[in-house]
Amino acid sequence: MSITLKRILLAIIPLTLAVAAFIFLFGNTQAGNTTQQPVIERDNRLAVRVHNVESERFVNKIFATGTTVANEMVELRSEISGRITEIQFEEGRPVRKGDLLLKINDSELKAQLRRAEYRKNLAQIRESRTSDLLTRNAVSQEEYDTVLNELNVVLADIELIQAQIEKTEIRAPFNGILGLKYVSEGSYITPSNMISTLQDINPIKIDFSIPERFAAEVANGQRIVFRRQGSDRYYDGSIYAIEPRIDVATRTLRIRAISPNPDRRILPGSFAEIDLELDAIDNAILIPSEALIPELGRYTLFVYDEGIARSRQIEIGVRTDTRVQIVDGLEPGDKVITTGIMQIREGMPVRISNGN
Repeated sequence: MSITLKRILLAIIPLTLAVAAFIFLFGNTQAGNTTQQPVIERDNRLAVRVHNVESERFVNKIFATGTTVANEMVELRSEISGRITEIQFEEGRPVRKGDLLLKINDSELKAQLRRAEYRKNLAQIRESRTSDLLTRNAVSQEEYDTVLNELNVVLADIELIQAQIEKTEIRAPFNGILGLKYVSEGSYITPSNMISTLQDINPIKIDFSIPERFAAEVANGQRIVFRRQGSDRYYDGSIYAIEPRIDVATRTLRIRAISPNPDRRILPGSFAEIDLELDAIDNAILIPSEALIPELGRYTLFVYDEGIARSRQIEIGVRTDTRVQIVDGLEPGDKVITTGIMQIREGMPVRISNGN
């Protein structure tokens, strides 16, 4: 054996022993670590969420929007044309029924009235004389009837002129608050000119509509709660009038409620947000609507029963946007499964991931 070969063998042998020792030690370390780690078993049951069933007091409400309306409102206009001689009201002020607000020139009508009064006096004298002659058979009945008719015509003319004079005076038809003034003293007005507005806003009315499916559940006297847009204050009211037909365009029922407004903070035309209470149910059972499974002519759901999903047929009552009243089929303490409904089958093992 040559000297070179001997040198190569002497270099390889120590290296081979070192590699073998490393493999031996690394293998024992891995084996030791494997025996120390616990074995994890996977839970293959379907994870679901549940709703714990409890009884509660449920108030069935309708949320609607509407508009506030004055109890009484009128646009003040003249029945005749003429020049304004007096304005006896101030804008935005309260007035009483019968108060004189505006006067139109009536000088011509008063002159006609005086002339008619003179004619009346003459006609009354002639009627009195003719009546005396009739009692003595000095005139015929026909002549007396003619004189009497002339007197009645004059009296009717006087009533007509007095009625025309009354039209020259604009008076408040009811107690209320005047609006802005749109005419001035000395101006000429016609029936087309609006003088002002008069509104009675205590109490205030609220007009709103509800879907036709609730038409049978509302009646006069029912309570509402409403608030004006932009205000956090709530007001009470009650329904006093219901339109006796359904609007075919919107399929809604129009309703009018009334509410006290002594401080006059609620103005007509305001946007109102309304809560209408239909009925209240004590000890009602409500569940999330997503737990329901509609079937042919019935509803079912799944309940959690000690790790097993059980199907149960139920009867429903009132529905809201998010919840359903259960009339029969559930008891307080049941756990209704609300997730994974399409994956669950009767008797399937499940586990609760997040109860409410």
